[in-house]
Formats: sequence, structure tokens, C-alpha cells
Amino acid sequence: MNTELLEALEILEKEKDISKETLLEAIENSLLMACKNHFGKADNVKVNINPDTCEFSVFAEKTVVEQVEDPVLEISLANAKLLDDRYELGDVANVEIKSKEFGRITTQNAKNVILQKIREEERKVLFNQYYGKEKDVVTGVVQRYLGRNVSINLGKVDAILNENEMVKGEVFKPTERIKLYILEVKDTTKGPRILVSRTHPELVKRLFESEVTEVKDGTVEIKCIAREAGSRTKIAVWSNDPDVDPVGACVGMNGARVNAIVSELRGEKIDIINWSDNPAILIENALSPAKVVAVLADPEDKTAKVVVPDYQLSLAIGKEGQNARLAARLTGFKIDIKSETQAREIEGWLDIDEDEEYDGYEEYDEYEDYEEYEEYDGDYEEALESAHEEPAPEE
Repeated sequence: MNTELLEALEILEKEKDISKETLLEAIENSLLMACKNHFGKADNVKVNINPDTCEFSVFAEKTVVEQVEDPVLEISLANAKLLDDRYELGDVANVEIKSKEFGRITTQNAKNVILQKIREEERKVLFNQYYGKEKDVVTGVVQRYLGRNVSINLGKVDAILNENEMVKGEVFKPTERIKLYILEVKDTTKGPRILVSRTHPELVKRLFESEVTEVKDGTVEIKCIAREAGSRTKIAVWSNDPDVDPVGACVGMNGARVNAIVSELRGEKIDIINWSDNPAILIENALSPAKVVAVLADPEDKTAKVVVPDYQLSLAIGKEGQNARLAARLTGFKIDIKSETQAREIEGWLDIDEDEEYDGYEEYDEYEDYEEYEEYDGDYEEALESAHEEPAPEE
């Protein structure tokens, strides 16, 4: 038994996840290459390797002739008889080749063949491993800045976090552990090239899948996400089980679940709303925490007219229009928001009879859905208090 070779193959198989069969194939090819370099040709050379003991033998098949013209392919009858008395003219004799007789250059070339095969298989294993994680979230360790990009170690391979995939203002320190969304895995001659992101909306979805059991098992579905990385994210959730509250499941006890995700995203606010097939209800939920008086949605044109109380207009629009912008992106509707005073001044803007039931029109006088935000988003406290207050009477 070739103990040393067997141990070496087992170590390589364990450390680099390369099968023993592949390594034995590389050894076989290296021996054939060595024979070709040594004799000039190797068409008649055969290699036998026992996978259990790693014992191998190399022999050349030579035709038994009276007069040898090509010593690589032919052997004289006298020499064949020395190997085995049963050989006769025309037989094919197996002549053993001693690998120890190969020269230094031939041996070095054979070694290079094995090393090249190991490198190729290692690249292939790494590519397959991370290609299976494409569109998923991984944990990486920050290594260093490469200009404005960041090199991230994912374990066995490095990834590149490009500047345009980084949250504006986010700064990393070496050895810091961060969550990343794998955008793409490319196979190159130097190994897999992995592009990752911290701004992709799917990063938030994957974090909820890892943090919320109900999302992972499919009980709660994340229908859509609108994100402005580093600032605010809105997600619409739906429960396939009537006994499970989708928003409560995502928020967790005392906000534990969503707070863990907010912490990973370094303070990015997350609004969780209930999904609805009714566009009017969905738009009203998307504009939370603002109170909505009426919604008129046109599913065909993907447009909606929204009326809010005068004192809620700025809250509905949000800072620099962020709340309305995210709501429009989340619902897919172009939303036009007006205060009650503005709606009355524009003749026929809603054009709804107060006594008539209208599809797509909803009235909301209660604030039941707003309490959920108080559990996990401190920025809403002041907004919620102002939403509950009646406007001061005019003097």
C-alpha cells in the first residue's frame, strides 16, 4: 500500500473538498504526460491505479516482432520471452515502465500537471459553492478598502463591495462582520468573482427570512418591498394563516425581531404594513402613519388620488417626499396627495357622492393600525402623537 500517497489524497479531499477520484485522474494524466515527454509518444501507455491502496503501475503495450523498427511500440521476441515465455510473434506484451527512471524535467512537468488540476478543481468547487448562494445573504468579514470599494472575506474566497452598492455614509472597520446580499458570481481563471450589495431590497427580505420563522416557513409572505438604503424601507406582508398576524410576527415581542434587522442595517427605519388586494386599502396602509380620509384608485392607469386632513399633509408626504415616494414604489401606483382644503378647492377632483358606495373609496376614522409602529420605531412617536391631536381652533 502506498501509505503516503493515500494520506496526501485524503488530506486534499478533506481540506479542498476535491474528490479522491479526481485526484487519481490527475495523477494518471501526469504519468501519461511524463511518458510522452520521456519517450516522445504515449498512445500505447496504460496506467492502472488501485483507488483503495493507491498502488499504481505504468506499462507500455508493445507488439512482439522479429526485427524491432520502433522501440517505443515494438519489442523483440527474445526480450518478450524474458518477460514471459508464453509470448509469441504478433502478441502484445505489457512492458512495465519505471517512473523512477524519469528525468528531473519530466518529473517536474508531471508535478505541474497535478498542481494545475488541483487548482482547477478548487476553483470549480468554490464557484459551485458560492453560485448556489447567489441571490442570498451571507456574512462577511471586512478586510480593507480598495480605493472606494471594500474587500470582504466570505471564508474561502474574497468578494468585492462596490461603492455604488454601499449605503451612503456607511463606513466599515477591518475585521468587522457584516451581512451582504450576493448579486452575482462569475467564474474566472483566478477563481470565482463575487459581487455583493448592502443596498439591494432583497437584503431586507432575506434578513426577515432568517429572523422571522413565519416568513421562512411561508406562513407570512413578503409581498413587496420599497427601499431607500440607509434611510427607510417599507414592506407589505400577508398571512396565509388567519390566526397569524403578519405585522406582529415580523415585529416580534417588544420589537425584538425587527430591531435585530434594524440594528444590522445600522438604524435604517423599517415600516411594516398589511398587504391588501384592494388598491385603496393598500395605498392607505402604505402612507402610514398618516391618516387618510379618502382614496380613489384607478387600477388600469395605476394612478390614485388621496385626501388627507390638512394637518396630516406633511406627514403623508414625508421628509423630502420620502413617505409618498416609498408608498408609490411599494404599491406601483402614481399617488397624488391633497389636503381636504385643497380637494374642496379643486372642483370635481374626487367627484364622489357622499351617499354613494364607490369601489376603491375608503374612509378611515380610527388609528388602530398605527399603534404597531410605536413598538419598534421611535421616530414615529412624535408623528403619532401629532396624528391623534385635533387641529387648533381658528381664532
